Amino acid sequence: MLDKIKLLIGQPIGVALKSGLSVSGVLCDADEDEICLLEHLYQAKFVQKYYDYDLIQGIYIFPSCDNDLLN
Repeated sequence: MLDKIKLLIGQPIGVALKSGLSVSGVLCDADEDEICLLEHLYQAKFVQKYYDYDLIQGIYIFPSCDNDLLN
């Protein structure tokens, strides 16, 4: 599973947490215990956050832009 996640490094992803919240950002790194996600806060402010796999329900790659999805 870690090999598949590492293929997403540098890509925008969505992360569904077991708490019911979701976050999105660019995947910066992944190891055996956690992922590192670069998230946008506001204006030109970004932060790197770390999420343990125990907190994650699912990791989803962003779909390509498609007019059908935007309407």
